[in-house]
Parts: sequence; C-alpha cells; structure tokens
Amino acid sequence: MRGLVLALQFLTRLPLPAVRAEPEDFARSMRWFPAAGVAVGGAVAGAWWLGDLLGDRWLAALFALAAWIAITGGLHLDGLGDVADGAGAAHKDRARLSAVMADPHVGSFAVVAIVLHVLAKLVLLHALVPSQIWGLLLAPPLARIAPLFWTLALPPLHEGLASRFRSTVSWVHSAGWSIVAAAASLFAAPPLLAVFLIVPAWAYWLKRKIGGISGDGHGAGIEVTETLLLLALVVGR
Repeated sequence: MRGLVLALQFLTRLPLPAVRAEPEDFARSMRWFPAAGVAVGGAVAGAWWLGDLLGDRWLAALFALAAWIAITGGLHLDGLGDVADGAGAAHKDRARLSAVMADPHVGSFAVVAIVLHVLAKLVLLHALVPSQIWGLLLAPPLARIAPLFWTLALPPLHEGLASRFRSTVSWVHSAGWSIVAAAASLFAAPPLLAVFLIVPAWAYWLKRKIGGISGDGHGAGIEVTETLLLLALVVGR
C-alpha cells in the first residue's frame, strides 16, 4: 500500500503518515494515481451534495469547486498555468519554451487560462443535477488514469520525476485502469466514456504544441480532462 499512500501524498493535501521512500517509489506511485483520484472525487461529490442539500445549486457548485481546489492544493492548476505560458511563448519562440515553463512567475497566458478554467468548472458544476453525482465522483479518478497513457505515448520534455514515470508503468497498467474506467462509466455515467477521446486529443495537442510531456503537461491535462468530462456530463444527460 506504500504506492497508494505516496500517490495520495503527491496528488492531494490529505493528512497522511510519513512514508520512507526512494525516488523510484515515487515514480511507481503513478500506478495508483487513479485510486488517489477516488479521494478527490469523493470530496468533490460530497461537497456538491451538501450544497444541493442546503437547497442552492450555485452553493453546491461553489462548495464542490472549493473542495476540488483544496484537496489538490491547486497542484494541477499550477501546471495548467505553466503550460499556457509555455504554449504562448512557443508560438513566438520555441527555444524559450522550457525556460518559460520553468519560470516560477505567472504570466498573462497563465492568469487567463486559470481564471477561465475555474469559471468553466463552476458553471458546469452548477449545471449538474443530483442524479449525476456518481459521474461527479468518477470524473477525477478517470482524469488520473490519463497520465499513465501520456507518459507512455509522449516523449519526455526533460529529465525529472515525470520522465522517471515512463520506466515504472506499462501499457498493461494503462489498459487495466482503462477497462475499469470503461466499466464504471457504462454502469454509472455513460457520457464519461468521452475520456477515451479527450485523453488522446490532449496527447496530440501536447505533441504538436509543446513537443512532449512533463509534470506540467500531466497537471494541465488532468485539469482539462476533468472539465471536459463535466461538460460531457452536462451535454449528455
């Protein structure tokens, strides 16, 4: 269970006991990313249910969004901002891409991307109905299956933890979680099957625009996938 604890520590802000681990253990924890997503989904769905119980759909949306950001610590929003800044820089000068994405300062592209993304999540959460709460529970874990595919399908942009993921996961792990995702979606929320279109589409965009995958690409992709899955729930209900 060390891998699950490490995945929860990496992807969430849940209070967990310290675990002694080597860098390879952190890399192997990627296999547990989807399971860690269940904790995120549970917090988000629970917060939405509480707000809806109080009788206000906007309150439900606000509670869910706050829980989403709080349990992840805004980790993936940071990646979204870095990718937005990097993509903006690459449009003018591809050589500046790595420097811009590594810069801790937030650029205008990042601000716009994060604000629009958070607003989109808020509006889509408001558009959900109580019968879709199982879909809301599933969206975060489904989005966290995606990094297993991206790390295998895309070249790493640079050396780091994200590049080490590649040696610790296989297509067997990706396929296994994908089967679980398909079964859960078919049973609880068929519109979430859109994940099988969203994930390769993000890989294609990253390869064409950025050139490969990094930790920021994973984080941004998780955010984009989550939001598009919410859109699928709203459109497909």
